[in-house]
Amino acid sequence: MLIPCPYCGPRDVGEFTYQGDANRVRPALDAPRAEWETFVYERVNTAGPHREHWQHSGGCRAHLTVVRDTLTHHVLSAEFVRPGPVAKAGS
Repeated sequence: MLIPCPYCGPRDVGEFTYQGDANRVRPALDAPRAEWETFVYERVNTAGPHREHWQHSGGCRAHLTVVRDTLTHHVLSAEFVRPGPVAKAGS
């Protein structure tokens, strides 16, 4: 699977580290226990396009939001989580 890093261009998935579901919202620190249990343990198993966080750990180290089709593993889009300049690895 190739992930199109906006900074480095298309790269093999082996250069990236999966960082989790980009659709989930973390509860407030003082949220009820049941809300935290739902956040930690319950997952939606999406079939089709799904937003995920990835880090280009073997390249520019940018954090990306990737939309990937979970049925075909085709990457539909990739963009920086936060806009702005990215330093090259080793800089």
